[in-house]
Amino acid sequence: MENEFFSKPILNSPYEYPARHWELDDKGQPTQHIVEQRRRAEFITPIPKPKKRKGAGEQAQLFEFEESDEISSSDQRYDPTPIINELRKSIDDWRKLPDPTSWLVTPETARLLQHWRHPHLMA
Repeated sequence: MENEFFSKPILNSPYEYPARHWELDDKGQPTQHIVEQRRRAEFITPIPKPKKRKGAGEQAQLFEFEESDEISSSDQRYDPTPIINELRKSIDDWRKLPDPTSWLVTPETARLLQHWRHPHLMA
């Protein structure tokens, strides 16, 4: 059986709104099904453990930290997913605005955006 995911991994044009994606299972493996909507941004970002440095003990002795001041590297996380999904929603809402005067951009930017939205109409 041929794995369609690997023979045609890219389903969308780079010039159009991403309208579909390959479904992935809980382990991130393709299920061979195409979902007819944009994929939500979800990332798994491994965070490496800090490297142990020679002489770090000497430096630690120079500073006195209370227990509440210490931050474990396992507590530090950066999750851009909510920001990306919020931004995508805002852009989708903006794309639905038909009137260039409601875009709140300069005339030159409005001209470029109209060209990008409808390149066949601009000559």
